[in-house]
Amino acid sequence: MAFKFNRSQTELMSEINVTPFVDVMLVLLIIFMVTAPLLTVGVPVDLPESSADSLPEDQEPLTLSINSKGEIFIQEHQVEYDKVIAKILAIAKNRTDTRIYVRGDKTINYGRVLEIMGMLSGSGFTKVALISEPYKER
Repeated sequence: MAFKFNRSQTELMSEINVTPFVDVMLVLLIIFMVTAPLLTVGVPVDLPESSADSLPEDQEPLTLSINSKGEIFIQEHQVEYDKVIAKILAIAKNRTDTRIYVRGDKTINYGRVLEIMGMLSGSGFTKVALISEPYKER
């Protein structure tokens, strides 16, 4: 008795099994979802609370922080008062439409925060905003 095989039955299947790939991607997704909130970097600042709505974010803003000692930080790097504008212009590549978030510690003098904001807007930056904690019911 002779067996006849079709040509398609003797060829190897060359399909990729995507199940392990999907499993790995789901694990990576979970890892990134868990670690993303932990990646909030910056200077520890005790922000005041506000009931104002948050601003929409279309691009990564620059964050300028003023801690309780009055020290100024751009992102996480400390900057001297007289070099703030030069550093921000260098980071923003001379684009004055860059969004800048000012984070001022709630124990610092309000005038100091306004002085920094005035310096920024006087240098041509048009998108300067204050950051606060969301208002919590007590």
